Amino acid sequence: MKIIHVSDTHLGFSDLDVTDEEGINQRESDFYKAFADVIDAIIEMKPDYVIHTGDLFHRASPSNRAITFALRQLKRLESVKIPFIIIAGNHSTPRTTSSSPILGALQTLDNVHAVFRQHYEPVVFDDVVFHALPHINDERIIPGELDKIEAAVDPAKKNVLMMHCSVGAHYLMHEFGEWVYPKEREALFAKMDYVALGHWHGFGAVGQHPNVYYAGSTERTGSADKRDDKGYVVVELNDGLKVTHHTIPLRKSLSFIIDAERYEEELAALDLSDIEGALVEVRLHNLTAASSVDISNQSITEHFKEALHVKVKREFKAVEGSAIEGEIESVSLEGYFLAHIEEAVSDEAERKRLSEKAKALFASYEEAGE
Repeated sequence: MKIIHVSDTHLGFSDLDVTDEEGINQRESDFYKAFADVIDAIIEMKPDYVIHTGDLFHRASPSNRAITFALRQLKRLESVKIPFIIIAGNHSTPRTTSSSPILGALQTLDNVHAVFRQHYEPVVFDDVVFHALPHINDERIIPGELDKIEAAVDPAKKNVLMMHCSVGAHYLMHEFGEWVYPKEREALFAKMDYVALGHWHGFGAVGQHPNVYYAGSTERTGSADKRDDKGYVVVELNDGLKVTHHTIPLRKSLSFIIDAERYEEELAALDLSDIEGALVEVRLHNLTAASSVDISNQSITEHFKEALHVKVKREFKAVEGSAIEGEIESVSLEGYFLAHIEEAVSDEAERKRLSEKAKALFASYEEAGE
């Protein structure tokens, strides 16, 4: 049995004041392209089932364009008769009972099984039971829903649990309405052949559980997320479990660190050969109040004209006995650490490897903090 697991596609997400040639927000278009790329891969691979573990849309009331795009893409799966099982995530669940859940619109498609009514529903096939637990606003009823799942496990079939939540505080996104799976109920995972999770935007196995995975998102929803490993998961359930992550191409996200004390020199030395269309973050560190005035954001962004967008972060040098007011960042641990690598590691290849690893780890930490 082959299942493709995808999650957190956030259709309709828009960011930055940049539009494409059709007048659509460029980041919104990027999210549509990512989803279409996944649908292309599904049609080519022809799995037995496709599961989506929440946040198909970025908002509970998405735009007409986002809804139309999603329906057109899912109609493509209809044409090849691949069952598509989807649960609602916190972004796609209305906060009040007076609003109609958007996933109800997907029920017009024959091969789509949408679970969004804020209670557990099993989606049963001849060879597998998908135990679908959508986002639930009232956490008090979740223990009872987990009891229902435990009672519905079918030992004669494969059992796949689908949830949109944080399994442990590490996977919190710090968003409205998210919930943490109760640790005392993790024994349920061992009764499943696979546990498919949504909400956390990075791919990976969870803790010590060999069968529990986040698929991750298909695009980046913030500048703190610098991961390039966005895509979908191929799950093979035969005698055992095999999980393979497949990436899709994304718009480049690049970071540059510039020491304000050597601003002109370091700016001129930057390698901008891969900058076209990229999302760029420039971190100025070792700033003083005076040097910050001298270095304008406009002068920095003009140096990256081919980038889609440039975000400038300013990190001020600590000054004993003084305080700097306003929306400015303190000197960063990342900046100090990268400077230490630069100074302490003489081998250029090793210095580059350690610096890239450090940037990835600090990015992951920063995203968790946001």
